[in-house]
Amino acid sequence: MAELLRTHPLQAWAGAFERLPDTVRLTAEPYVAMVDVRLSAVGAEASAALGLDLPTAANTWVPTDDGRAVWLGPDEWLLTSTTEAPEELEARVRAAVLPLGGSAADVSAQRIGLRLTGARVRDVLATGCSIDLHPRVFGRGRSAQTTLGQAGVVLLSLSDGGDDHVVLVRSSFAGYLADWLLDAALEFTPTTARQE
Repeated sequence: MAELLRTHPLQAWAGAFERLPDTVRLTAEPYVAMVDVRLSAVGAEASAALGLDLPTAANTWVPTDDGRAVWLGPDEWLLTSTTEAPEELEARVRAAVLPLGGSAADVSAQRIGLRLTGARVRDVLATGCSIDLHPRVFGRGRSAQTTLGQAGVVLLSLSDGGDDHVVLVRSSFAGYLADWLLDAALEFTPTTARQE
């Protein structure tokens, strides 16, 4: 039986991403395991069961040992892992939250990540995103569920300077968003880089 090769939805855009200048860099992040967690009571017991403190402030994220915990709502979080397989992460998290009345569902295939870095990234994002991206408002540890262009995304700020973000987008919208970001970046790309 032939083994199916897993390809990234943005594999065809890798060359276009590489041609961008350092002021606006786009990189397709590798697949990571993602689990959506619903849990109504968050406290010491949940933290002990999960082995991490879930963010309780709206629109924030925290790093974990091997990924991130992203606040999605008053009783909902997205947990990611770069080292666990999706089914392992789901089983571990489900075992931790089920006794607390919670639930966990593997959503790894739902979204992919795009990393945006560079001095003009905030300007590129601002062309199609209505939230305030100023670093003193949207610095490291902040997140937002918003639209970018016409795509629904989860936007994470990875730096206090506004020059490093991750956009989580549905896999089916990844190509659209990649094209949109490349087009938006043109305004902030030196003319010489466009001609190459």
